[in-house]
Amino acid sequence: MVCFDPPDDPIAAPSSWVKRFAPRISEGGTVLDLACGRGRHTRYLNELGHDVVAVDLDVSGLSDLMSRESVEVIEADLELGDWPLGERRFEGIVVTNYLHRPLLPRLVESLAADGVLIYETFAVGQEKLGRPHDSAFLLEPGELLHAFTPQLVVVAYEHVTEVEPRPAVRQRICGLTSDAFARAQPRDSAPTPANGR
Repeated sequence: MVCFDPPDDPIAAPSSWVKRFAPRISEGGTVLDLACGRGRHTRYLNELGHDVVAVDLDVSGLSDLMSRESVEVIEADLELGDWPLGERRFEGIVVTNYLHRPLLPRLVESLAADGVLIYETFAVGQEKLGRPHDSAFLLEPGELLHAFTPQLVVVAYEHVTEVEPRPAVRQRICGLTSDAFARAQPRDSAPTPANGR
């Protein structure tokens, strides 16, 4: 399992994409931080008041979190082992800088009825700018959008080339279950989501 989180920076800032959409997760809901790396999003989401389940092959960077009752750390190989979370469901799932395509359907299945998926990782074109270079870790144009529609209501999607904090080509998506989308809407308005549903 390869995670391309910022290297060896225990205080790396949370992704702006995660920060933008984390408020859509139900207050007090449990969040899965998948391929959590050194735990920058685990810490951020826990500070927002969420219980967090943090999963990665190497959890050595999470030692300061293991004593928190509100953080569950699971050491697991997501690519070679069995799915380590059984039938558990989460109000939020966050994935950044990680791609293992066979897990994409599992993420939808692991959302609670009012769940929110926040996903951000590298896309084709990144190989010209830096790691990762291998196409196994790079999304094709529109791949995240196609992977999660029509199962989720996509409220935001981007495929961008960015300069800060380092040059990168990324895809990002925020998808909601239909219950989560309905919960978020004022009763007298119904804006059209990104995928037109």
